[in-house]
Amino acid sequence: MDTRVPQLSSAPLIDPFARAISYLRVSVTDRCDFRCVYCMSENMTFLPKADLLTLEELDRLCSRFVAMGVQKLRITGGEPLVRKGILTFFRAMSRHLDSGALQELTLTTNGSQLRKHAAELAECGVRRINVSLDTLDDAKFADITRWGRLAQVLDGITAAKEAGLRVKINAVALKGFNEDEQFSLTDWCAREGHDLTWIEVMPMGDLGNENRLDQYWALSDLRARYAQRFTVTDLPERTGGPARYVRLEETGQKIGFITPLTHNFCESCNRVRLTCTGELYMCLGQEDMADLRAPLRSGPDDAALEQAIRNAIARKPKGHDFDYSRQSVSGQMSRHMSHTGG
Repeated sequence: MDTRVPQLSSAPLIDPFARAISYLRVSVTDRCDFRCVYCMSENMTFLPKADLLTLEELDRLCSRFVAMGVQKLRITGGEPLVRKGILTFFRAMSRHLDSGALQELTLTTNGSQLRKHAAELAECGVRRINVSLDTLDDAKFADITRWGRLAQVLDGITAAKEAGLRVKINAVALKGFNEDEQFSLTDWCAREGHDLTWIEVMPMGDLGNENRLDQYWALSDLRARYAQRFTVTDLPERTGGPARYVRLEETGQKIGFITPLTHNFCESCNRVRLTCTGELYMCLGQEDMADLRAPLRSGPDDAALEQAIRNAIARKPKGHDFDYSRQSVSGQMSRHMSHTGG
């Protein structure tokens, strides 16, 4: 029997379709102080804290990905800033920014905890953040988030700006909910200096009373509305994620569209998603995942962990199966959005 210890490799992560994996999204908690209707149930059963990777384990795991070519690290949840001690993890990851191995450390947040943490995030090397915000109407915000307070979020965004963080607003396009706010939200972002990205609602989680087909608002329609009011120019740029961008020439604004349904973006997918329990999902729209917690906890050597990562990337599919055609929801994922961190 060959008892030699495998050597660690810095060879890049390449999937079966020749896509280099350079973007890791990491959920550090499944918990959140909101209950957004498209993300989780109102009465969620959260994981026992003992099931979560420790901050030290998250450091080790993310550092192994960085050593294998990941250049962008996005921290998500749940709400990442509700995890106790999470700034310790951001400080640890900042060493990879200092070394040049990591190009960007960022996060997606609901904004509720930004007043408390924005300045320290900036000190850790975070330069831009995504804030999920679907409406500027107090009543509608309380309705869609169930537990949220709009004023707290807007104050958090102000704190982020004061700390020098660039803010991008992510808004889920929901028919019958924020259709009438397309331009008011756009105008507000223009006044505040925020970029804006619209996201099609995805068929994930136990739908319960929430009918995704009824909620679905195709971004092709939203883009057409922009074109009626503005000169819309397609932009070639990418930020490492799935968004495609346009510029509204009259305002100079950059507007993003994440369209997993009307325009499948899988051909350029360079990312994988790690859950707070160490599950690696190679595709948001597929159920296949790899358990990285077991090799992580099998011992201090990273060889088994690296091999598990490479084996997982070798299974990354060409694309997802989300589909709203024929007036039915196809390719629906049973897990909630909060499970894989958006």
